[in-house]
Amino acid sequence: MEEREIRPHENKMGVLPVGKLLLSMSVPIMLSMLVQALYNIVDSVFVSRVSENALNAVSLAFPVQNLMIAVATGTGVGINALLSKSLGEKKFERANLTAANGLFLGICSAVVFAVLGALFSRTFFLVQTDVAEIVEGGTAYIQVCTICSFGIFISISVERLLQATGKTIYSMFMQMTGAIINIIFDPVFIFVFDMGVVGAAWATVLGQVVGASMGIYFNAKKNTEITVRFRGFRPDWHIIRRIYSVGVPSIIMASIGSVMTFGVNKILIGFTTTATAVFGVYFKLQSFVFMPVFGLNNGMVPIVAYNFGAQKPDRMIRTVKLAVCYATGIMVVGVTIFQLFPHLLLGLFDASDYMLEIGVPALRIICLSFLLAGFGIVSSSFFQALGHGVLSLIISLVRQLIVLLPAAWLLSLSGQLGLVWWAFPIAEIFSGILSVLFLLYAYRKEVKPMLV
Repeated sequence: MEEREIRPHENKMGVLPVGKLLLSMSVPIMLSMLVQALYNIVDSVFVSRVSENALNAVSLAFPVQNLMIAVATGTGVGINALLSKSLGEKKFERANLTAANGLFLGICSAVVFAVLGALFSRTFFLVQTDVAEIVEGGTAYIQVCTICSFGIFISISVERLLQATGKTIYSMFMQMTGAIINIIFDPVFIFVFDMGVVGAAWATVLGQVVGASMGIYFNAKKNTEITVRFRGFRPDWHIIRRIYSVGVPSIIMASIGSVMTFGVNKILIGFTTTATAVFGVYFKLQSFVFMPVFGLNNGMVPIVAYNFGAQKPDRMIRTVKLAVCYATGIMVVGVTIFQLFPHLLLGLFDASDYMLEIGVPALRIICLSFLLAGFGIVSSSFFQALGHGVLSLIISLVRQLIVLLPAAWLLSLSGQLGLVWWAFPIAEIFSGILSVLFLLYAYRKEVKPMLV
């Protein structure tokens, strides 16, 4: 990317009215993430038409995919926070170094996952099940996704550069285009080329590569606030440490979701493989509710980080309050849909009568956790924007490992599958209480001193 010397007098994140700014930053990302969520659902809908075992293969593969996303987005959070803070402090050279080192970390992560995927995909599935169709299909699916993971890592890295400088409209274009290509090619690869589950993986990879290519172009031509230079590039370990000081807790926090999913699948498969299919379907469906909230957060983090660097606490507080209100509203809509239409939601995935019998109460119980989840997600992102990623990590540990998995295991000892689903709302109550306590701590430590 060629060097540019033009610098704005004032970034919009420091001057635009907060309400208008948050919506202008978040809505494009929310729309693109809704398309991503639609892809997640359509992808599994097509796979479910192959067989229930094919759907199970994709469901059991989710922890690996989630781990890749965790590393990519966690690193992106660190890039976003440091880059936005640097721009707020008018330290443009540090911002440029952050961008270059962030892309370098994305490439390194892709290489690591390619090696791990090539060597250990089959082992991962054999640990979970001995059903040959699931093992064979899942192994091939994961190998394609990991060996070709450079698309997702580069895509998320360049997307964060656009978001950090307020260019969320371009982030929307790249995400939506990648997701739409994925949706179009899913049935082509799965059915027309008769590739089955592997076809879904190739459609995913194709969409990610297209999105990454668009992101590189937009940063080179449209992102005038940062300059990424690779000529003579050497890793800056001070910058990398600062990126990972926020990013590693975020990576671990998101990776915990992979451990939780793996653990819950092991508990559920003790009842029936259909239960794991239900859990996989739930994760696809809940993404349609959670993705807009994550999009809202991606718009909120650079605003909070920028104004933290610019010492504008009132704008930080206003941003967080609005984000909590919007996130909670989205979650209420999600709960309503899950409570009223569980049969229709499961019917999208060609659910059998037995799958409906298990799945309908499961969706109605798990969705109760949504009511507190919006507040928790916004709180965690606020901590990350302030550089307190460890607080977010603790909350995630409590929610998904310390409370949820033990609760699910204890409830499973009753021999009643229906009780296992209550572990989700129970865990959310504990994490909600902890979020309130940590918000008070962060306010006293970082925000209140700026008000004096």
